[in-house]
Amino acid sequence: MKIDRLVSMIMLLLEKERIGAQELANLFEVSARTIYRDIDAINLAGIPVRSISGVNGGFEIMKQYKLDKGVFSTADLSAILMGLSSLSGMIRGDELVNAFAKVRSFIPADRAKDIECKANQISIDLSPWMGSRNVQLTLETIKTALQEQKLLSFEYLDRHGNKTARTAEPYQLVLKGNQWYWQGYCYTRNDFRLFKLSRMSNPNMLGASFAPREHPKPQLDISDMLPTLQTKIKLRIHQSILERVLDCCNDEDISPDGDEHNFVNYPFIENDYYYGILLSFGSKCECLEPARVRAEMRRRATAIAALYED
Repeated sequence: MKIDRLVSMIMLLLEKERIGAQELANLFEVSARTIYRDIDAINLAGIPVRSISGVNGGFEIMKQYKLDKGVFSTADLSAILMGLSSLSGMIRGDELVNAFAKVRSFIPADRAKDIECKANQISIDLSPWMGSRNVQLTLETIKTALQEQKLLSFEYLDRHGNKTARTAEPYQLVLKGNQWYWQGYCYTRNDFRLFKLSRMSNPNMLGASFAPREHPKPQLDISDMLPTLQTKIKLRIHQSILERVLDCCNDEDISPDGDEHNFVNYPFIENDYYYGILLSFGSKCECLEPARVRAEMRRRATAIAALYED
């Protein structure tokens, strides 16, 4: 997480006429390569920083550019505060506290109340309802390894239940829905992989550094593929689970069946994950068609019932 470092670098560049890459690297305890990447990010954000080579060279903000408190609108500052607030539940530490303080320093006194009100209109809580406290510790370990470009070792449980020891180069943390992932180059698979935090155990940052590779963007959006993978199955559900079904269906997919039940055209893929969803509805849901899905539900329910026979 480098937002605090970027904000601090901008403020330093505004205060000083020029500052060297190595001086910045020493100040923030990162590599010179990281500083150059940060400067590129600041330029992409619209703040023109140029590099001066030679003796007394370094980075400086172009003389024609002036940043003042009025450069951010009320909507801009509200959005920034809202975004920082959403991260505070999952990523802790002094960097977020400092980032909050620095962003608030841009808020004029006469607009403070209005901006605070707008920032509080939407609350984004990324922390899970329940789950392992180890996710927070794992996040911190991965975040530190990303910043310092250190290798990570860990044990990983794949979707088939097999656990393997892995070593990987970390490149990016990703939040998708309510689940954290990170992309890394896996030495076991000799390729880039996307790891799910909840499947990790015993993460450790190793002393060895690595030279960054060109890495692809993680592919997490499968919305374009879903229409070709999913089929609609017909369910009859009790009114008490309608709220859960609405997470996956539109209103037009649901029609009433008496006072307490509904028919649902439910998007479905024939794999363990989707069968698990149907089974989680228990006796409140019956698959009416197609026949093969109904038969498979019967087989799985029978296998579960057999576990509880005396």
